[in-house]
Amino acid sequence: MWEAYQQGDHHSFALLFRRYYEPLVQYGNKFNGNRDILEDCIQELFTELWQHKSQTQVQSVKAYLFKSLKYKLYRAHQRKMADPFNENHSDVLFELSHETLLVGREQDAEKTARVLQALGQLSNRQKEIIYLKFYQELNYEEVSEIMNINYQAARNLLYQSIKSLKKLLTTLSAFLFF
Repeated sequence: MWEAYQQGDHHSFALLFRRYYEPLVQYGNKFNGNRDILEDCIQELFTELWQHKSQTQVQSVKAYLFKSLKYKLYRAHQRKMADPFNENHSDVLFELSHETLLVGREQDAEKTARVLQALGQLSNRQKEIIYLKFYQELNYEEVSEIMNINYQAARNLLYQSIKSLKKLLTTLSAFLFF
């Protein structure tokens, strides 16, 4: 489908838009709660894709689009705010909502509350990698591309994130027990 789009096929381009629009909205909402800005950035992304028909070889269309949207949202935020997030924009605000939790199917409200509390104590980068790896089901190559880190750093960050999450959950459970 990507190659057909690059050759100028309107139908393939429309299919790309329909397939990835909702995942892009869900991902973008984690960075920017303003739906208008988010939709503008997605529209701008697809407009530029069509106008420039990137000949870049893409291993994962989803990762390419996520990374492009993240950059567009970052640029939109920079234009809006006088003070950018930070110099390398690698730790932008990333917020996990109830829908994106690993325990989304969990019925027990108490366990869900503990997980929410523990996730809230993780760093923004840890929250982001958990979201990308488990909620979006991206592989390490895709995650490393989106987060601008190398493959091994992505694996290490996810390992540390899960380790921290387990430790926080154990601490919360022990605290609640007493």
